[in-house]
Amino acid sequence: MILRALSLSLRQLGDARTVRLVALVAPLTLLVFIVLGAGWWAALDQWILPRWFAGSDGFAGLIALGITILSAWFLFRGVAMAVMGLFADGIVESVEEDHYPAAAARAVPVGFMKGVRMGLRSARRAVGWNMLAAPFYLMLLVTGVGTLALALVINAALLGPDLEEMVRARHPALPALSSRDRWALGLVAAAAFLVPVAGLVAPVLGAAMAVHLLHGRRQTA
Repeated sequence: MILRALSLSLRQLGDARTVRLVALVAPLTLLVFIVLGAGWWAALDQWILPRWFAGSDGFAGLIALGITILSAWFLFRGVAMAVMGLFADGIVESVEEDHYPAAAARAVPVGFMKGVRMGLRSARRAVGWNMLAAPFYLMLLVTGVGTLALALVINAALLGPDLEEMVRARHPALPALSSRDRWALGLVAAAAFLVPVAGLVAPVLGAAMAVHLLHGRRQTA
């Protein structure tokens, strides 16, 4: 099931509607961090460094860049999911119309505000749990792979239910995924988020996989 969902979702990334949605989600997510970095640079350059460190001209940009990169490690998934909440219904709808037209016809449209609330809930959980895990991420740095492994496990556990919710919001009567499929969905999506370039399409890829896992059961039963 998960391999079929992944294969179909990767092909879906070439669909014109999906490309347009990725072209909205990815730049908006990056824009959040650009604004964050610019805010830190302005604060450091105008207020923080001149007040506490005389002769620190030129360092504001470097420090702001470091803070932004560190913030992206903790916040990227949460911000990306929050942004995707703005377009979640459109993403799910496009996959359903291409592969499951009968399900698309039965769907209950998800309003804009409901999509925003789902995205913000996902972001809040992601940021909260990853901040709680931050001390363990730091301790595991010495292992070489421990930090990535822990991040993968935590975010897989969070992403599976969030992605499933995006589809079931349109189909309230749809049976839930099995624990195994939900975990596999979250694991693949979390792994995609850890890859720098793939992370930009990971939200859309994960949502498409959730559609195929939930609706594809009838075709493979």
